[in-house]
Amino acid sequence: MLGASVAGARRPTIAPAEARAFRLVNQWPDGLYRLLWPPMQLGNLVVGTVAGLVVAAVHGDAVIGGGVLLAAVLKLVVERVVRRQMAGALAVRQRPGTSQAGAILRGRGVPSSGPSFPSGHVILVAAIGSVVTPTLPVTSWWVPVVLTALVMISRVYVGAHNPLDVTAGLGAGLLLGGVLAAFVD
Repeated sequence: MLGASVAGARRPTIAPAEARAFRLVNQWPDGLYRLLWPPMQLGNLVVGTVAGLVVAAVHGDAVIGGGVLLAAVLKLVVERVVRRQMAGALAVRQRPGTSQAGAILRGRGVPSSGPSFPSGHVILVAAIGSVVTPTLPVTSWWVPVVLTALVMISRVYVGAHNPLDVTAGLGAGLLLGGVLAAFVD
């Protein structure tokens, strides 16, 4: 996922299919903002980390808690490494407020410009979700999956990211979380 997203993001322009996918989600009704805002906050470094630590505490698993903290720290490193590798394409991979004509920006904290590849919100939620999933009951495996998908959709909906930004975040987060989960399990 990360490799395919990086390859697509290296294009000299945002591909027409990606622009259409952005508009499809970004133009959903404004009323959805209240529904999508709460799960989107799981991608916030503090909120997502605290949520992961709560899951670890509920299950009494300090090792998972350590994995959550490590995921939060390494999210910053992974995001920076991917951005460094994409330095030549970052002029194209700008926030939708700059790169997408007619982008709707929802919420006070949505930046209108600056690099947006990859989505740090998605890296964090995918990584922490991967770390905590092994502690969940088998019947609840889908909860981190749905929450990660909601963060991805909401970041495009609010106009913070283009679709390849969130798929790159998913790939990077799953890779990071998978490595961490292998060590904390």
